[in-house]
Amino acid sequence: MKILVINCGSSSLKYQLIDSITEKPLAVGICERIGIDGRLVHTPAEKDKLVFDKALPNHEAAVQAVLSALTDKECGVIDSLEEIGAVGHRVVHGGERFTKSVIIDDEVIEAIKGCNDLAPLHNPANLIGIDACKKLMPGVPMVAVFDTAFHQTMPKKAYTYALPFEYYDKYKIRRYGFHGTSHSYVSERAAEIAGLDYHNSKIIVCHLGNGASVSAVKNGESVDTSMGLTPLEGLIMGTRSGDIDPAIIEFIAKKEHRTLDDIMNLLNKKSGVYGMSGVSSDFRDLEAAADSGNQHAKDATEVFVYKTAKYVGSYVAAMNGVDAIVFTAGLGENDKHIRQSICDYLGYLGIVIDPERNNIRSKEAVITTDHSKVKVLVVPTNEELAIARDTVELVVGK
Repeated sequence: MKILVINCGSSSLKYQLIDSITEKPLAVGICERIGIDGRLVHTPAEKDKLVFDKALPNHEAAVQAVLSALTDKECGVIDSLEEIGAVGHRVVHGGERFTKSVIIDDEVIEAIKGCNDLAPLHNPANLIGIDACKKLMPGVPMVAVFDTAFHQTMPKKAYTYALPFEYYDKYKIRRYGFHGTSHSYVSERAAEIAGLDYHNSKIIVCHLGNGASVSAVKNGESVDTSMGLTPLEGLIMGTRSGDIDPAIIEFIAKKEHRTLDDIMNLLNKKSGVYGMSGVSSDFRDLEAAADSGNQHAKDATEVFVYKTAKYVGSYVAAMNGVDAIVFTAGLGENDKHIRQSICDYLGYLGIVIDPERNNIRSKEAVITTDHSKVKVLVVPTNEELAIARDTVELVVGK
């Protein structure tokens, strides 16, 4: 079966067509600048990337462009749309309703809409992608895979905020966590590589990219994670502040005569390592600036490393131990210096990084010595494959 995986944003649409037998992508791509002018970047497997400038006035036009590219005689990878057995959609927020992936029907769509106020930038765009696919591929089964679902195993003591209970009761204000598809895939794969029993293990996953989060996975279930009601809480990120004293919001608003929307935009888009450094949200740029003597860039990196190590340490306490620590996502998979620097704080665990093993980029590996008491691994995330697997399981077992 061939599975089309769709990740629909407000002005973009990422996709992969995956062969469920080989679990290899037949084609990957992205539609950009939807509603502006439009561009399709399409890469068939083992072929060069192709870029097409074409009008994409809405998401339905973007989905149509994807389907046309997949079936094109020159750059396509399938003969007809009938070869697509199902579509898997990434949906950011499933609230408390969805603890696992589900086949999409009218009831599911209404429930996703009910979570729109919890993810106003993401869920409406996800729904637009679902609606577009329904119109252009009627009868093809579709599955929703939720970023929040994996973390629904968190106990109440982990997800509860110290607010009046009425706000949870009325609005479901609690920790939800995100990057769940990545944390699930990476933790299970890490257990396989490390020779651990996934359902009898304690694994900490560091998903470090422009968006970053840490999770504690005990016996195959998420028991805590750093992101909260929204993806703003937790680690310092590329442009997001992560954890701060909430009173800072009022303080800056009064001092700078800013609105609440202004401050939230500041915390989401102008803070993080970008805000601290004044250079970039990209750690490659920060490293280059630090090497050139930029103290702000150096400080931003050091603060990020320190805060990440603190989260790891807190999750060791939460699980009363740890068997493996895993790095994934763009920064975690590719930056050996960040990995080493974080692990330098964790010597009390008996962690010993092997510099040669750590000298890798985007490759599965154990990067600790054979004598290290805790294994540290690099496992490239593959959220699209995880979505495809869930889609196949639900559709075939339907």
